[in-house]
Amino acid sequence: MIATGLGVFVSGFSSILTGLNFIVTVHKMRAPGLTWFRMPLFVWAHYATSIIQVLGTPVVAVTVLMIAVERTLHLGFFDPALGGDPILFQHLFWFYSHPAVYIMILPAMGVISELIAAFSRKRIFGYEFVAMSSMMIAVIGFLVWGHHMYVSGQSTYAGFVFSALSFLVAIPSAVKVFNWTATLYKGSISWDSPMLFAFGFLGLFTIGGLTGLFLAALGLDIHVHDTYFVVAHFHYIMVGGAIMAFQGGMHFWWPKITGRMYNEFWAKISAALIFVGFNLTFFPQFILGYLGMPRRYYAYPEEFQVLNVMSSAGASVLGLGYLLPAFYLTWSIFRGAPAPANPWKAKGLEWTIQSPPILENFETTPVVTEEAYAYDPADAGHGPDRGKPALA
Repeated sequence: MIATGLGVFVSGFSSILTGLNFIVTVHKMRAPGLTWFRMPLFVWAHYATSIIQVLGTPVVAVTVLMIAVERTLHLGFFDPALGGDPILFQHLFWFYSHPAVYIMILPAMGVISELIAAFSRKRIFGYEFVAMSSMMIAVIGFLVWGHHMYVSGQSTYAGFVFSALSFLVAIPSAVKVFNWTATLYKGSISWDSPMLFAFGFLGLFTIGGLTGLFLAALGLDIHVHDTYFVVAHFHYIMVGGAIMAFQGGMHFWWPKITGRMYNEFWAKISAALIFVGFNLTFFPQFILGYLGMPRRYYAYPEEFQVLNVMSSAGASVLGLGYLLPAFYLTWSIFRGAPAPANPWKAKGLEWTIQSPPILENFETTPVVTEEAYAYDPADAGHGPDRGKPALA
């Protein structure tokens, strides 16, 4: 228990200090001319994430400390035998653990903003609203932890309040999806692999977000609580959302990081396999959960066999989709074509330097003179520029 507590404290403080590092960097170390509303939305997303890390992580650290004190000094915080309340532990756990979900998904949303702008050759529609929606997610995310506890015995009034707040937190996420879709409208869209991952994100995250509203509703949540419906919803957000965006971002910045281009054909195959495999894996679980199959059971009734087999088959396809990048990205390091400074014709300071970047990135301090995503649709380029590396 002591070792576990110390591990939580070490990782917790690293999370807090990382968030503090990002916040101070954004406030004090922006390049000349990089005003708040010229910042990339990826930076806005990290800023919101850092606020959650700084404010939320101490709560789980204090909770672990309370458990340690309870077990060593026998002071009753959570143990009913000592006069404690186990529901208090749930409140403290979920007060951190629900915002922790946004720690994982907000950076992914920032990545998607970069991809959609770059591959549709347009400024993000409603840039300011998308930036502020990240901040709203960070703020409202701290107020909705009780929707995990509808069946814990909390009052009906508390459940009603948490339900309303949970519907409210869906609004800034919906703003992002709407504005990304509006950005695509009449854009000059390039079907490169990072954009395919972004499209996959849009579809999967939208399903995950809509099913989250089902779980926010008191009556329906009681029916599907702790069933495979919850498993499916969570994975549509965390895997279909966060991991799909991670894949898109990795393929987008890989030439910049390594100075090498990867095989675009196999990257597109990977995106397709992940999308198909993911839906085959997790969509049947919505049906299983609605029919009453609980989580964490190794056995299930015979009538659930077909849907479980579909889910297992989809996991095999999904696994293949995840394995492919390990091969072609490794191959690219040794045999890939040299990457130019800006293979995607993207905007942003990182695309103004050579690939891979020099030590400390810039020879002189860059000066920002234009808004974020100042794309000219007429300058659309379909397919990556595989020319020789060059300084911008």
